[in-house]
Amino acid sequence: MTDPKRPDPIEPTHNPHDDPSALSDSIKNKPLDQSIRAQEAPESIANTMNKNDPTSQPNWERSTLEKLAFAALNEQKAARRWKTFVRLAWLLFFGGLIWFVMHRGDPTTGGVSTPHTAVIEIKGEIADGADASAEFINAALKAAFEDNGAKAVVLLINSPGGSPVQAGMMNDEIRRLKAIHKKPVYAVVGETCASAAYYIAVAADQIYVDKASLVGSIGVLMDGFGFTGLMEKVGVERRLLTAGENKGFLDPFSEQTEKQRAFAQGMLNQIHQQFIAVVKDGRGPRLKETPEMFSGLFWTGQQAIDLGLADKLGGLDFVAREVVKTEDIIDYTRRDNVAERLAKKFGAALGEGAMKAVRAGPSIR
Repeated sequence: MTDPKRPDPIEPTHNPHDDPSALSDSIKNKPLDQSIRAQEAPESIANTMNKNDPTSQPNWERSTLEKLAFAALNEQKAARRWKTFVRLAWLLFFGGLIWFVMHRGDPTTGGVSTPHTAVIEIKGEIADGADASAEFINAALKAAFEDNGAKAVVLLINSPGGSPVQAGMMNDEIRRLKAIHKKPVYAVVGETCASAAYYIAVAADQIYVDKASLVGSIGVLMDGFGFTGLMEKVGVERRLLTAGENKGFLDPFSEQTEKQRAFAQGMLNQIHQQFIAVVKDGRGPRLKETPEMFSGLFWTGQQAIDLGLADKLGGLDFVAREVVKTEDIIDYTRRDNVAERLAKKFGAALGEGAMKAVRAGPSIR
């Protein structure tokens, strides 16, 4: 019998570490497991590298070539898009330039203009092909007179003169447009209004000057050179063949006879009388004629007023504000476009002028 008061005996639990044989087996098995893992590790790394290496994939050459081909195609598409963009940009630029050239000198484009003073600038030499030519000035005059918003036309003049033919064409056009549209015309002189420039100014209803402006030079000249004496000194013979006794009388390398000189002087006198008649007709009773008035002399602005060659002192703003009573000013003058400015900047105009000077004969001014 067991004693109920005695506790049950505690049976010992089995611990493999307490068993020497089990411990020995565990120690023996660990190196084997580590060896297996060591063998499997390189294979795993190799498999991972094979996955990342494109050459390990099947048909990797074809895949690489396809990628290169697609990259080249994309690059070509980008280049074509850039070329198309550049061409469109140049097209827009030249289109805008053409529009600017076609619409310059037409300030009324785009709507009905408000009341204003129309201004046309006559600057520099008056000659065919110049900015101050009858072709350009008359076109500007026509636009200004036909604009209902223009209450008056102001000729802003700063010119030493030039061609009497061009000046006569402008004078005639001013008179014609005045008669049609019944608008006043005022000439405002800057630095100079001489010779052919004054020929144009007398078509205005009134001429305003600065007290120091140069006005007048009512005369005609024809200039040129003669090289006959120089040619004899250097031993150069001029061989000129003509059909007509006086065909070559303006040739600078040929002698000029008295008969030819008298003939040229007669032409100049006739043009001079035409100039005088235009001045008298334009200025009328305001002109205080003197013996020197039509001799080719010029006077200051104040002297011109005293002689009746001009009316009052004043500038553009004064005329627009006090005379026309419309201070808003719109310029109808033809201007050089971008191409013309670049051509002049790089000397194209200079070269053209030199060639004209070489080819042209004596000019009348």
